[in-house]
Amino acid sequence: MVTLLDTHVLIWLLEGNERLGQESRALIRSAAQADSLVVSAITPWEIAMLVSKGRLVFGQEIGQWLRTALSMPGIRMMPLSIEISVASTQLPSDFHADPADRMIVATARHLGATLVTEDKLILNYSRVGQLKTQQASL
Repeated sequence: MVTLLDTHVLIWLLEGNERLGQESRALIRSAAQADSLVVSAITPWEIAMLVSKGRLVFGQEIGQWLRTALSMPGIRMMPLSIEISVASTQLPSDFHADPADRMIVATARHLGATLVTEDKLILNYSRVGQLKTQQASL
């Protein structure tokens, strides 16, 4: 089973943030061992944007941080395809205004992946059967 990490979950994982729960850590570890741990291609852009706006600060240059993050064993980046891009625009308009989150959700749906997230709007969307999620704090 493919596991997709939401942007904040990738950050939590690599920064050792305790908000990432044991159940989620186990799922991520298992997916990495099975070479089925994925991040969306929009994730590096979203992280770089947060750094450029001063909302995130890392102990190293952002490009290096991203290269390190994406070279983790078992992790791969899912490119944005035409299908994913179009699907992101066809999600319900009241779902989420954030284009990065829309791309990440469309990627998860395209792959049939479980999305690890703590985003309340995404978790609510999954409760109506539109998406498989794992609440990151669990």
